[in-house]
Amino acid sequence: MLQKVLIVISCGLDNPNRATRGLHLATVAQKEGKDVTVFLLDDAVFLAKEGLADNLRAATGDIAPDLIAHLQAFEVPILACTPCAKARRITEDELIEGARFGTAVELIHLSCESAVISL
Repeated sequence: MLQKVLIVISCGLDNPNRATRGLHLATVAQKEGKDVTVFLLDDAVFLAKEGLADNLRAATGDIAPDLIAHLQAFEVPILACTPCAKARRITEDELIEGARFGTAVELIHLSCESAVISL
């Protein structure tokens, strides 16, 4: 059975339900003992910018800051697509704790070795 899980999120503050759902699934996978990585693409990179997701909530009641705090506490890597972030004028020093820029090469490698959930 695969033990690695890659959660790829491509929507951000404009779609709080899908964005928060991705963070929720990453949290569930971590609690289930999986080796989890979150990769943020397109507008999802805003989730990794300090302070932007502070008020993000889903209709289901999931609260993004709580989910992010859980992922940070368990050192789940949060990778923000480098060109996506740069296009949105986000610098690496603006990222939340535990987040860093990631490359397409990393995404491909992670995808090849993980079960992938894309939102």
